[in-house]
Amino acid sequence: MDGELFPRERTLIAPGAVHVPDWLGPGRQRELLAACRAWARPPAGLRTVHTPGGGAMTARQVCLGLHWYPYGYARTAVDGDGEPVKPMPPWLAALGREAVAAAYGDGPQGPRQPGEPHLPSGPGEPGAGAAYDIALINFYGADSRMGMHRDSDEKSAAPVVSLSLGDTCVFRFGTPAGRGRPYRDVELRSGDLFVFGGPSRLAYHGVPKVLPGTAPRGLGLTGRLNITLRVGGLG
Repeated sequence: MDGELFPRERTLIAPGAVHVPDWLGPGRQRELLAACRAWARPPAGLRTVHTPGGGAMTARQVCLGLHWYPYGYARTAVDGDGEPVKPMPPWLAALGREAVAAAYGDGPQGPRQPGEPHLPSGPGEPGAGAAYDIALINFYGADSRMGMHRDSDEKSAAPVVSLSLGDTCVFRFGTPAGRGRPYRDVELRSGDLFVFGGPSRLAYHGVPKVLPGTAPRGLGLTGRLNITLRVGGLG
């Protein structure tokens, strides 16, 4: 945010959950936004997700690699136009690994602090050599919300990578035990990175509020885009 007195710092939100502010610079944000706009076009483009109970999510979604629907994955947009899902670009998969390194490893963001997780390196560790093969891109309008939920339809324990573009949101991050308290509210701005794995991989999380009109002026986006990268482990 322009004129901020102190820079925001990388923060351990919960065991295995790390917030890295301003990870994507303005140029990289614009490139990612242009890619999202291309992915949102038909076929297998942006659609409204309907829950089994007949409700509709207020955030609209497009998928890459595999198509997520409540509550599973398919190779076609089974709850959309039925077309094959767009492939996961190799550069986006590489960005997922880069994000995990930035959150968990020593590097440009500074050394790890006591209690922070380390970058998985052994073959038996969650996230080691993970190939990010699924992307869920959610578009939030001013009135969009996301209820507390877990990302539990994957078989891999690799960390989830979340990238934010556009309007700021309140991101509510809880525990694996349930949807209620304790939880922590984190302000995610355009360019922020949030990674959660290890003990927090199945933590409940949601978006109770979007702050309209807070996107960077030069980005050219009204609303919020969230790009979530996952390792399916689904074969």
